[in-house]
Amino acid sequence: MSGADRDLSLSQARRLALGAQGLVRPRPTGPIGVRRLRSVFDRLGVLQIDSVNVLTRAHHLPFFSRLGAYDRTRLDRWLWREGPTFEFMVHEAAVAENSLQPLMRHRMDDHRSRYPLDPDALEFVQQVRAEVAEHGARTAAELADGGSRTGPWWGLSRGQRALRHLYRVGELAIADRRPSFEVVYDLPERVLPPEVLATPTPTDHEAHRLLLLAAARAHGIGTVADLADYHRLKSAPSRRALDELVADGLLEKVRVESWKDPAYLHPDAAVPRAATGRALLSPFDPVVWFRPRLERLFGFHYRIEIYVPEPKRRYGYYVLPFLLGEHLVARVDLKADRHAKVLRVRGAFSEPGHDPGPVLGPLADELTEMADWLGLEDVVAGERGDLVGQLGFDKERRG
Repeated sequence: MSGADRDLSLSQARRLALGAQGLVRPRPTGPIGVRRLRSVFDRLGVLQIDSVNVLTRAHHLPFFSRLGAYDRTRLDRWLWREGPTFEFMVHEAAVAENSLQPLMRHRMDDHRSRYPLDPDALEFVQQVRAEVAEHGARTAAELADGGSRTGPWWGLSRGQRALRHLYRVGELAIADRRPSFEVVYDLPERVLPPEVLATPTPTDHEAHRLLLLAAARAHGIGTVADLADYHRLKSAPSRRALDELVADGLLEKVRVESWKDPAYLHPDAAVPRAATGRALLSPFDPVVWFRPRLERLFGFHYRIEIYVPEPKRRYGYYVLPFLLGEHLVARVDLKADRHAKVLRVRGAFSEPGHDPGPVLGPLADELTEMADWLGLEDVVAGERGDLVGQLGFDKERRG
């Protein structure tokens, strides 16, 4: 840990992280318009997308966690049609600020070199690009020759594979997503602003530096692994780039109580005096998505169990950590039952070391607010977990 000359407590690191992510204070009151949506997006810089729709689309939840109820349709319109944003594999599939697009070009080139096309596939891909160029934005289903699926139900048609390849190498861009979440592709020059496309491509090393600075701003504080994960960078070049950023005075190297590795602090990050917010956090929230950081900061061991067979799940299918102040104090397994118009709390579990008493009221309020936001008429409790019977909701009827 040479070069780190300042010590921070674990509590300070937690508050730094929550402050950077906009989770340190109670949510704002009043109408939520584009200005507030953009403020959250600017903090995060990267918004992960996932097709899971157990509650709502994954990208909707981080905004609810930080703002409360808002218009999801309005957010989608801003993200894909109006805002200074683009979609690419920035973390996983994600929406990010347009300024990051030049930094992703090395990733596009890498995909092209790693996955070369055979002559037949190349000819078809070129035909698909020409069709989009001539006729405008297309989904896979709208292609003249999309082809049938190549495997079972999860297999991709050849049209889908062609469009995805063109997108991954930067020859097409995602122009929109339909309400069904179907992807619409178009030429980059019809999606991205001319000034973004005209920006020179940085070297890989300079791209690393800029992406790590952006990650440090979004996280407030983090180790090499934490900051590299934000944009899915490799650790070795990230370590070199971070040491350069420290030498250049753009980041500060610090020690955090109980952390084995040194941490890097963004100069704009300040330690809040207290954390007073509350939020249910999506499995795809930036606070949650890198599990080693989550455990190091909060002592919270988390694994998403969507792909675990039901008898082997410990907590449930779609489990959200519950943040209260600066601690993760509970976890709840939730499902929006749109047919019955209820939010099902299939399980609710307190975390070891946290008194359930002070958790129950805030968690019940949070679940009620979430149900209202999702247009559901009631909250119904299941049977799993020590908190579920104490939240005050009606029990799910079994028959």
